[in-house]
Amino acid sequence: MLGLENRAPTAAELERMKSLVEDGMKLGAIGLSTGLEYVPANYADTEEIIELAKVAARYGGIYVTHLRDEGPGLVKAVEETIRIAREAKIPAQINHHKAAGAAQFGWSRRTLALIDQARATGLDITHDLYPYTAFSTTSEVLFPAWCLAGGPQDFAKRITDPASRAKIEREMLTIFPQQAGRGPASIQFRELDSSPKYNGRTLADYLRDRKQPVTVSAGVRALIELQLAGGFIAIFHSMDEADVVRILRHPWAMIETDGDLVGFGVGHPHPRSYGSFPRVLSRYVREQKVLTLEDAIRKMTSLPAAQIGHSERGMVKEGKIADLVVFDFEKIQDLATYTDPHRYPAGIVHLVVNGMPMILNGALTGEKPGRVLNNARTIKQ
Repeated sequence: MLGLENRAPTAAELERMKSLVEDGMKLGAIGLSTGLEYVPANYADTEEIIELAKVAARYGGIYVTHLRDEGPGLVKAVEETIRIAREAKIPAQINHHKAAGAAQFGWSRRTLALIDQARATGLDITHDLYPYTAFSTTSEVLFPAWCLAGGPQDFAKRITDPASRAKIEREMLTIFPQQAGRGPASIQFRELDSSPKYNGRTLADYLRDRKQPVTVSAGVRALIELQLAGGFIAIFHSMDEADVVRILRHPWAMIETDGDLVGFGVGHPHPRSYGSFPRVLSRYVREQKVLTLEDAIRKMTSLPAAQIGHSERGMVKEGKIADLVVFDFEKIQDLATYTDPHRYPAGIVHLVVNGMPMILNGALTGEKPGRVLNNARTIKQ
């Protein structure tokens, strides 16, 4: 509606946005989602989101959000989500719950306490995670949001102005350790179209090859030039496993991948695209015993199915839709790594989706029985 403009909508624009949400819900959308860390969604204030979420709530929808901040502003971002759920009277789901940046290690205690407190008041707050200590996203999270307003051309103009560039660099020096606390080696390129030979390699490698110091300051200057060249997608190694385990144990946490749908061998994806579910079963159930097998399966199946209103799925029971995975518990293992991501997991024997086999005896059948799941909740006009 507003493109890349950094402003609030007019009253007429907000009404149009609400109408679009209503249209989507009538067409079967499960709910409203936001990516508040990203331009232009992060230009939206809380009140704007509440108004849109109220529309989704009328149709039995849910509110799903990538938090506004997963670093220093993490606690406030969770509080914002809870406020939206309360004022819009809508279930809310926090996507890929994490505490990013060394200064925030351990903050999952605070965010989980907030979720528990909200649920104790009757709010339906849930969350999900992937079982890795690195996240993946676009380069824009390394830049102050204001400097990206208007798109690439406006960004380029700001960079050519000495005062504006100096301000951008100063703010990036603060943002950098929040997203990649261990320095340039913590940023691993996934899709760097301007220099694809660095896909899978790090910003530290990029700096060394250019005879530049491997420092945050040099990294910031390089990031600006790479953004001018089109930006990139990267893997950021900046999370603590203790937080992952703590979130994983929470009774209302679900397992997800946050992964890309990529062709086998195409690009350099995060290993979560191939390994999230097997990694939970092997590392956190079989090896570390963080979860029981039954609890892990619930977090992957019946819990998320119920949250989106599809109670006909997610359980092995007569009359339910046959979405089934048969695996060898002693052999199930994620094999994808950060340096070698295109590896299928071991130990999966059969896979049945909507009653049709997609994998039999470890081999793909070629069947594609997947289908779009629409809003299955009671419609409230």
